[in-house]
Amino acid sequence: MKIRKKAPKSAQAKPPLYLIGYRDSPPSLDELKSWYDLHYGGPLTYLGHEPGRPVGATHGPWHTHLLTSLSEADAAQWHRVLSWDHRALGAVSPAGATTSTIADTVLVVARLARGLTLLTQGTAFDVMCQEYLNPSDWNDRPLNVFRVCDHVTVQHNETDDHSSDWFYTLGLSKFGLDELEVIQPRGLPETETIALLTSAADGVLRAGQNQKIGSSLDLTSLAQTIRFIKHRTAAPAGRMVAFRQITT
Repeated sequence: MKIRKKAPKSAQAKPPLYLIGYRDSPPSLDELKSWYDLHYGGPLTYLGHEPGRPVGATHGPWHTHLLTSLSEADAAQWHRVLSWDHRALGAVSPAGATTSTIADTVLVVARLARGLTLLTQGTAFDVMCQEYLNPSDWNDRPLNVFRVCDHVTVQHNETDDHSSDWFYTLGLSKFGLDELEVIQPRGLPETETIALLTSAADGVLRAGQNQKIGSSLDLTSLAQTIRFIKHRTAAPAGRMVAFRQITT
């Protein structure tokens, strides 16, 4: 008997990286293209545009899915978790990224989300980082500049038993990587821990792959070496996420 494999979900079915809430009507695709080409050189091109369906947007070898206006049903689902009063929503997601192109693809997604935010004077929601971005919150970087802090945040909470401080990243999952975490005694200074996680996230991103448990990674910016000591899953923002615990 022939076994049928389940078809993989399309990239369009995956959660978007950014949602954009509009104060007024969304910009046209031509308006967004003009803005993008002016700021980032372009050319931004569109593929397969059908009303009510995500359009493929490409810049060089990088591909994204763009929907300037979600259906009322899809928008209603997101409104349950969003702390804003925007009724019209747009969404941007990566598409077809490989290990070698994922970082630049995420950059293109972020640039499109920035454009939609600025053109509508709306608010973007970074789904993975659980962060709201108003027009003035976006950092405009040249095409050849990448800053991990633009895409990854460090959060602070208590462990479930309230005995320790829990510091963790959100945003590495945009790049297909596990998030990082540090668990330490309560009351220790947090500045050094945040710097450690930020540098570690940058190091893992540049390595381009999850580090094996028991392995080490040199952080030249801090002149420190970290070890990866544990792997687990948790849901800090209501979404199950894989974590790798690090220590110095």
